[in-house]
Amino acid sequence: MFIIDRFEGEWAILECEDRTTFDLPRRLLPHDAKEGDVVNIAVAIDREATNNLRKENNNIFDNFFE
Repeated sequence: MFIIDRFEGEWAILECEDRTTFDLPRRLLPHDAKEGDVVNIAVAIDREATNNLRKENNNIFDNFFE
């Protein structure tokens, strides 16, 4: 659980339960988010995208040394 403490330009300042804060790009929040709103944030690894990126990087690396 995070609380939107304030907005500073393109940044939202979120407060954690332990009262620490961190900055999050405002564009990642719903357009109607406002100060005092409680937001939930979930982070997940996109395994398919990760594997595709690794393959692309390996191809670039392999072609670089040919």
